[in-house]
Amino acid sequence: MSLAFARRRLDGKNKMNEGRSPAFYALTAFFALFVLFLYGPTIIIFILSFQGPTGGLTFPLNGLSIHWFEKLWAGGGLVDIGGAFRRSLELGFVITVLTVVLSLLAGLAFRKRFLGSDLLFYVTVASLIVPSIVTSLGIALEFRLLDELIKNYGPAWFADDFKTSMGNFTSGLGAHLTWTLPFGLLVMFAIFNRFDGRFEEAARDLGATPWQSLRYVILPIILPSLVGVGLFGFTLSWDEIARSSQVMGEHNTLPMELQGLTTSVTTPEIYALGTATTGVSFAVIAMALFSIGLLRARQARYGSDAGKA
Repeated sequence: MSLAFARRRLDGKNKMNEGRSPAFYALTAFFALFVLFLYGPTIIIFILSFQGPTGGLTFPLNGLSIHWFEKLWAGGGLVDIGGAFRRSLELGFVITVLTVVLSLLAGLAFRKRFLGSDLLFYVTVASLIVPSIVTSLGIALEFRLLDELIKNYGPAWFADDFKTSMGNFTSGLGAHLTWTLPFGLLVMFAIFNRFDGRFEEAARDLGATPWQSLRYVILPIILPSLVGVGLFGFTLSWDEIARSSQVMGEHNTLPMELQGLTTSVTTPEIYALGTATTGVSFAVIAMALFSIGLLRARQARYGSDAGKA
């Protein structure tokens, strides 16, 4: 039986190969080249970051070691990489929480039409159309006007020592939210457009309050999608440069420091920094996908148990 099955499989593969046209192989080669073009620079930077102490910025490699990673985290360079790394992480986590919460609340609110709902939606997604640098300049101008008002009309005990209201968690937070919230809102629209309202009706029939229906019915169903919204929020904030360029105030985020180092650092240390930042992004993506997989498996298990009951 096993030999016959193997022959059938082989015959099927041969027929499938016979049916593929030359266009299939041409498109496959084109796709492979596209993937190489897309990820080739990242792979090259990853390889060059593991050079030895005498390594340079180009091939060939001069030894293999983690020397440049050790030098990077030892500090003492042109910028405070550790501080910038910490600031970007903190801002990214705050953006993640706010993006998830605000997107969820907005998605729930937009399930029914209300006064000004269309205007609010268009204003929210407009930031995807406006160039990022223009958004950054506009937010910076608003906070500079706020600074002038505080210095000129604020209480003397506060205005005398006041420098600026711009910072990571004021103007920077607002700038990043203009980038992450539209994506979160659009994802929530897609989620609730497919949501089966009969689950809520069943919960209400059983005497559940709106809060209980949200907590025990809606959230468990859409939780994997909320993890995806959070992933959007963190990765978009972690890598953002254009919207951060004018609004961060005294302390820069890690992408801005990395951009500044490209004109001054002439050692593989900058490659080590690029590898570290990319590694954080991949780690967050892996954790998000793992969490989504666990949540979907849990949903499937509960659904199976409910069907048996």
